[in-house]
Amino acid sequence: MNKRELAKRYIVFLIGLYINSFGVSFITKANLGTSPISSIPYVLSLGFCPTLGHFTIIFSLLLILLQVAILGKNFQKVQLLQIPVSIAFGYFIDASMNLLSWLEPDKYYLKIASLIIGCVILGFGVYLEVIADVVMLPGEAFVKAVTQRFKAEFGMAKVCFDASMTVMAAIVSCFLFHKINGVREGTIIAAFIVGLIARSFGRTLSSLTNWLFPVNAVADRNTEKTEQSPLVITIGREYGSGGREIGKLVAKELGIACYDDELIYQVAKENGYSDEFVRNNDQKLTHSFLYDLYTQNYAYINGEEGKYDALFHAEVRTIKEIAAKESCVIIGRLANFILADRKNTFHVFICADMNSKKIRVMKRENLNEKEAEKKIKKAESERKSYCKHYMEKEWGMANAYDLSLRADLFGIDKTAEIILELLK
Repeated sequence: MNKRELAKRYIVFLIGLYINSFGVSFITKANLGTSPISSIPYVLSLGFCPTLGHFTIIFSLLLILLQVAILGKNFQKVQLLQIPVSIAFGYFIDASMNLLSWLEPDKYYLKIASLIIGCVILGFGVYLEVIADVVMLPGEAFVKAVTQRFKAEFGMAKVCFDASMTVMAAIVSCFLFHKINGVREGTIIAAFIVGLIARSFGRTLSSLTNWLFPVNAVADRNTEKTEQSPLVITIGREYGSGGREIGKLVAKELGIACYDDELIYQVAKENGYSDEFVRNNDQKLTHSFLYDLYTQNYAYINGEEGKYDALFHAEVRTIKEIAAKESCVIIGRLANFILADRKNTFHVFICADMNSKKIRVMKRENLNEKEAEKKIKKAESERKSYCKHYMEKEWGMANAYDLSLRADLFGIDKTAEIILELLK
């Protein structure tokens, strides 16, 4: 990274830091409690002379010392940049608190409005800090140090950290004031939504990110549009429709590989996952909002993902690599969306009525009718949520495929024949 690029990144980071201070101030002015990371400094500022900004600096320096203690020799000297960043952030907070001295919402709905505005501002500031990717704030850096030292998952560690900060602030408040002061519903709300807001900014402002920090275009051999590229047939299907059997018949007739469970083994092998992990977590996103809530803490850190995101991106890489090197049939896993821009690819969707799907699932999995219907609905709901979350598209819609067929009308063999005929 050249000096000009580095300077630009630090400028964006400092702008994000300054915006963050206004977010903290708006939340604090709501008088409904502040964000978890600021809760201890805020409670202390209510009982002693130093300002919220000064206590933020002291608390941040303590977190940096704890990072050194946890990581020891593995603590990187570049992380000492957290010290000037912490000092700047503390003074930014005091400056923004002074600028907002006029803001004293007295009605509850005005307090809520101030809280939400603060969360949005804070979320935008976090987004700018993360895309700048130069240095982390001590709170997130401390959690990162814990995950490195104890091999924990960042998202879960961040949840525990925020919860412990809130509990400790409440304990300090009880000791100083003999009641809970400075920790309220706003603390919980901020903990739940700031990360979500930051992730939303990351998704909706991707063009701004690319404009600020453009990435050199690299030719993607996996999606290169050439007439010589291998033929790939993707088979999307409703649960119990017979899509897997149809895909295998098509592959057999063409003399090419069919990837279904085989893809699980390949992803596991190439990315260091166990077969069991991939099988148990493959396409298991039950609700995108709940998953966003669970993984929102990854919004505070660049270059690390939750387990579902990491698995999905591993599958994307594997699907593209397979499609680039050999003709094949790929069953499910949103392959039609992943390979949407690839030439010489034929996308098929297999569906069937509920009765035929129930019969197939009952026979295949030894279930009664009620159990089979419940499993079908659950599996298809998971697929819809998974598609909506990762592709922002509706699963099973006709415009995402070249061909849609009802296997209950034509049967497995005839459906495979129709696909083969059209492929000619």
